[in-house]
Amino acid sequence: MASTIHDKGAGRPVGLRLLDLLEAARELLWPARMAPLTPWLFLLPAVLLTGLLAAGLIPLLDASLRPLDRATFRLAEDYALGNYATLATRPVYGVIALRTLMAGLIVTAATLALAFPYAWMMVRTQHAWLRKLLLVSLFLPFFIGQVVRAYGWLIILGKQGLLNALLDGLGLPPSSLAFTYTAVLIGLVQYMLPFAVLMLAPALTAVPVEVELASASLGARPFATFRHILLPMARPGIVAAGIVVFTLTLTDFAMPEIMGGGGNDFIASAVYDAFFQLGDAGLGAALGIGLTLVGSAVVGVILAFFGLGTLGYVEGREERS
Repeated sequence: MASTIHDKGAGRPVGLRLLDLLEAARELLWPARMAPLTPWLFLLPAVLLTGLLAAGLIPLLDASLRPLDRATFRLAEDYALGNYATLATRPVYGVIALRTLMAGLIVTAATLALAFPYAWMMVRTQHAWLRKLLLVSLFLPFFIGQVVRAYGWLIILGKQGLLNALLDGLGLPPSSLAFTYTAVLIGLVQYMLPFAVLMLAPALTAVPVEVELASASLGARPFATFRHILLPMARPGIVAAGIVVFTLTLTDFAMPEIMGGGGNDFIASAVYDAFFQLGDAGLGAALGIGLTLVGSAVVGVILAFFGLGTLGYVEGREERS
């Protein structure tokens, strides 16, 4: 019997024998009795990364509490709130903060409005060629850096750009979108669109197409189906995409710096200026801490208002049933 088993093992494909070896190694390193801990093992890298980022905030917070000593151009040894007082008393930082928050809201709303139909079409289309085209168009921007895309938009929106050439051909007056706040918003929406689509597509895939067909068969118009069926069931993906787009916009540096022309700075630009132009690490750290607190507060409000995504939705559905 032993020789028969050995012969069968010897005759197995190399791939299967390799899988057996890997399974034996896994059993040795992670026995079956440790199976309940497997979810925590997968969670460990995220916990370590989050802990590393949180640990990085400690020296940033320490520097933010140390005003710059103008005599030595070094941070003071004693703690004080001078840097935060500077942020509160200088109107320019309030303007920058308001501009950044408004951009976050506008870009998030515009991106979701454009990403939702794109993701729905990509998920629901029955044409393989159209799905492939949408997928290629979605992933292609990831191969082009943000800086390159920003300069590409300047070529399109500049005085001698493609947009003005088109307007001139139509007999319309030229536009002056380059180096404006509107140009920054356009660039950010285009940059954030693939991220939003990638987060909305799984949520829409989880919505059975039969539900939409049933709604239509019961007499619901397309907008009613969209409002009462599709939006609520896709809410986890919408909330997740909105949070990602908002936080990325809030912390973006390249688009405001390049497309804003130096007159439409965001908070990230102010942090850079404080560190590398003013030489005031304490002020830059205070800006960074303020940006972190504002972003975290807004995300907390969003989660408190809409719920914690899929978990909250599943719990609510089970309670209703």
